[in-house]
Amino acid sequence: MSLTQTQVLANFVTLLFAPARSSEVPESEDVYGWLIGSWELDVVRYRAVDLSREKIRAEAHFGWVLEGRAIQDVWVMPSPSGRDSSSDHANHMYGTTLRVWDPSIRAWRIRWVNPVSGHEERQTGRRVGGEIVQIGARADGTPTRWRFTEITVDSFHWIGEALEPDGETWKLEGEFRAHRRR
Repeated sequence: MSLTQTQVLANFVTLLFAPARSSEVPESEDVYGWLIGSWELDVVRYRAVDLSREKIRAEAHFGWVLEGRAIQDVWVMPSPSGRDSSSDHANHMYGTTLRVWDPSIRAWRIRWVNPVSGHEERQTGRRVGGEIVQIGARADGTPTRWRFTEITVDSFHWIGEALEPDGETWKLEGEFRAHRRR
């Protein structure tokens, strides 16, 4: 007997979703759990272009997955109501991040994939002072730094940067102001 598409989806969601953090992730190292839920994003800059006047709205959704050992998200820009398949994909994203706790390095291994643009990143994330800093590199070797700053229960500022060839200057590539959906 074959399963219906609804049954397959229900099985997939049930097996992927986790109701909470695993006890294997120390509470002191749970740097991403506060993100669980849905967020509205105002895009300020993307790919070094000031978009603050264009009022591009985006959204992000976060949840515990894989028995609570990981957090997965979906980032959508523009928001679904503002998406147009005929427009330039340079400022489009419909991607996902998987953040997996790795006890051997006491940090989070991160993989971002945006199939719309083909953009992928691998990073390692940790709390650094009052920020969450993710350091890594693109497939071409370009070093990247993504930061969650100005973190509150209901808001954060997300900044994405790439290291210039001079090895000293970080170039702003993405900037989002987030507010929790109620």
